[in-house]
Amino acid sequence: MNALHLDWVGGAPLPGVSIPPELLRSWELQPKEITAVFVGLHQRSDVFRLQRHLHQWPHEPLLAAMPGIALDELWQVWTQVERALWAMSALAVLVGLSGMGATLLAGLEQRRREWAILRSLGAGPREIGVLVLLEGALVVMAGLAAGLLLLTLSAAAFAPLVQAHWGLVLSARLPSAHEWALLGLLLAIGLLASAAPAWRAWRHTLADGLTPR
Repeated sequence: MNALHLDWVGGAPLPGVSIPPELLRSWELQPKEITAVFVGLHQRSDVFRLQRHLHQWPHEPLLAAMPGIALDELWQVWTQVERALWAMSALAVLVGLSGMGATLLAGLEQRRREWAILRSLGAGPREIGVLVLLEGALVVMAGLAAGLLLLTLSAAAFAPLVQAHWGLVLSARLPSAHEWALLGLLLAIGLLASAAPAWRAWRHTLADGLTPR
């Protein structure tokens, strides 16, 4: 264990420092203390009995941890954290799309004459509704592209710092099939949020757009 952690500080490997095995063989490394022992049992039924015995050992109570149970508890905690992050992401998406829909609805009142001019040039209600849908889709796609770009740049910029301090590896990669499906779902939800403004624009008539208010 001493040889494995010679180039580690604070529980993480030093960036850019690597001691070759040939150099380690020339050093006389003797452990000063034993901090951990891996114990294997022939029967699984003896696991909890041994753990209780070590915890209640009268001479010096020891900590007996079972890797399987410890990892299971770790993944349960991580699952709760992941669910919380998913909930926060869903809330952020909901707020953003709601704001986009409200902005499009508010902009319709300012663009009624614009729709009327398009109608007078031959555009039908369907074309005007499609224009509003395309506007919402472009806004959503621009947001998705900006988010992916920001994620890639952040992973590339902070990967060495995160690995040095917490031992986590961040790597920039293309989205997986599941992530592409989520992006497509967000685009579909964005189109749905643009449906109400598109419907109102579709209902505006030429006379309504030219009538002074």
